[in-house]
Amino acid sequence: MKTEKVAKQAQVSGKDVLQVAGRAGISQERQLADLGADGIVSNAMTARAFLNPSQPNLSITELVASVKAHGEKVNGNDLAAAEQMLVAQAIALNSIFAEMARRSALNMGDYLDATDRYMRLALKAQGQCRATLETLAAIKNPPVVFARQANIAHGPQQVNNGVAPERAKGAPAHAHEQTVIRSNELLEMEDGKRLDAGAQGTAGLANPRLAAVGTVNRATVGRWTRQSRAKQL
Repeated sequence: MKTEKVAKQAQVSGKDVLQVAGRAGISQERQLADLGADGIVSNAMTARAFLNPSQPNLSITELVASVKAHGEKVNGNDLAAAEQMLVAQAIALNSIFAEMARRSALNMGDYLDATDRYMRLALKAQGQCRATLETLAAIKNPPVVFARQANIAHGPQQVNNGVAPERAKGAPAHAHEQTVIRSNELLEMEDGKRLDAGAQGTAGLANPRLAAVGTVNRATVGRWTRQSRAKQL
């Protein structure tokens, strides 16, 4: 019996089995569902599937713990691991570019189809390397955004631009104040009464001290007569 228990423990504690500490008060089905929905576990398994040929002895339990630790560092605003990863990816992509470009050059002149395919792969790797370096630069030095305010709403919206005028002391602050709409005095003298165009206008307030214009003797001005016009014509 002891031999069978030791064998089972050795089988359970293998590198291919994920060991997770149980949580009190939560059913086993819920814990398994949380593991399935957890992005850390699923991505760690995906990484292990690709790393298995080069690292066959990699433990899935330790890999999950490592991925979780890196995520906690990012939550604490520690991006050192992410920056190192981007630098390593840029170096790897640059190596792929160099190898694909070398193979394209070897086939040039004899096998144009292979030359074109290798060159396309080389340029794709070069583009991904550039994008990786741009991402790293954006993390190190985030761009400064200069944006103007845009007030866009699909319903009622209150926008306060500027400083509100000072109110008297003790005056209550109202969110909505009644606006007095005044009538157009140029068109109407009083509300409900139209302006009489034939009535005599009242004296204005501009230049009240000016005297009236004297009588002008128009005969001495020299108006043209019909005869003078005929002579000129």
